[in-house]
Amino acid sequence: MKYIYLGVILFMMGCGIKQNEKLQIGKWQAKLLREDGNNIVFNFEVISAGDSLRWIIKNGKEQIEVNDISIKGDSVFVAMPVFESYFKLIKKGNDQLTGIWTKAATAGFIDMPFEAVAGTSKRFETTNQPIANISGKWEVTFFRADGSPRPAIAEFVQQGETLSGTFITPTGDYRYLYGVVDGNQVKLSTFDGSHAYYFNATINSDTSISNGNYYSGATSIEPWKAVKNEQATLPDVAAMFLKEGEEKLSFSFPDLDGNQVSINDERFKNKVVIVQIMGSWCPNCMDETAFLSDYYQKNKDKGVEVVALAYEYYEDRALASNSVRKFQKRFNVQYPMLLTGVTVSDTLRTEKTLPQLTKIKSFPSTIFIDKQGKVAKIHAGFEGPGTGVRYELLKKEFEATVERLLK
Repeated sequence: MKYIYLGVILFMMGCGIKQNEKLQIGKWQAKLLREDGNNIVFNFEVISAGDSLRWIIKNGKEQIEVNDISIKGDSVFVAMPVFESYFKLIKKGNDQLTGIWTKAATAGFIDMPFEAVAGTSKRFETTNQPIANISGKWEVTFFRADGSPRPAIAEFVQQGETLSGTFITPTGDYRYLYGVVDGNQVKLSTFDGSHAYYFNATINSDTSISNGNYYSGATSIEPWKAVKNEQATLPDVAAMFLKEGEEKLSFSFPDLDGNQVSINDERFKNKVVIVQIMGSWCPNCMDETAFLSDYYQKNKDKGVEVVALAYEYYEDRALASNSVRKFQKRFNVQYPMLLTGVTVSDTLRTEKTLPQLTKIKSFPSTIFIDKQGKVAKIHAGFEGPGTGVRYELLKKEFEATVERLLK
């Protein structure tokens, strides 16, 4: 099946775009269609760039530029810039699109029906004035399919009927959410090529939210509720540690070009080393990679090194390398990105790759190694720019940790 997809991609990329085949320039509303009718809505803008087109997918402050767009007749192929994620679409005139969004997953590929219409910047329609302003910090409880609770924190910013923010869990955040407050109804969504989420709920007051549902992808649903709590905290359930008697990591994996790289190589000796545990399927890993790439370029001359260890959907080295290379290209990553050869779904992934550690529970996770090669600190998860103040605090803590180890 992968080879069929590849053939379609190569054919359409070779066809180019003719002027009379272009999509309508301007703002579009898109929907990923769920069977239960709780569709995941997002917005994008079509921009003309000479003989080519770009999409700008918008989630509040986030803008994702999509350049890999091919059109032949009424067929449109759109490849997302980072994840193994793409659209196969049919044009109806220049102002409507229908088709399928396909995303790689641990068990293969997942498809969702898709439709989009030009001429609107609205995400959700509103008919009523908000009954309350829910800006601030909320203590959230999600409920799994078996009824067990899982904790989270919500950070909301409301301006009139416009609502933005995110949910933060012990392992990361749900990135940029954007939507509205319509009377007593909350509506938030996001799409970044991997995350496809829609949240709704009922506002009881400016301190209570109930009857929430979190819709993820094609079928997943989790109820949720929240109470206003500026002192809300999260349990450290994703923590990872060195096993008793261990002080150092020992690993050697190939980079994206097949060159073997070891933590014991000369380039890492007498330096502070940041080990990034990541996967190209992981949106929080995208945020961390953007941060680490920028940090490394600014600080590599100070005696700091970074190395990424990728746990992919595929054991096949060529497929895994292609996925990770998207990260490398998108964020101009100049530090080594290594393929562990072990899939993220492998229950023995830690034992096979980093046996000095307890279970890897969170992607991404960050390991700080001091100049003597000893593990100095482990941080699970990453609170990205969608979390606002929490992201700024994370960056300050990161920088302070490295500075301390450099001294």
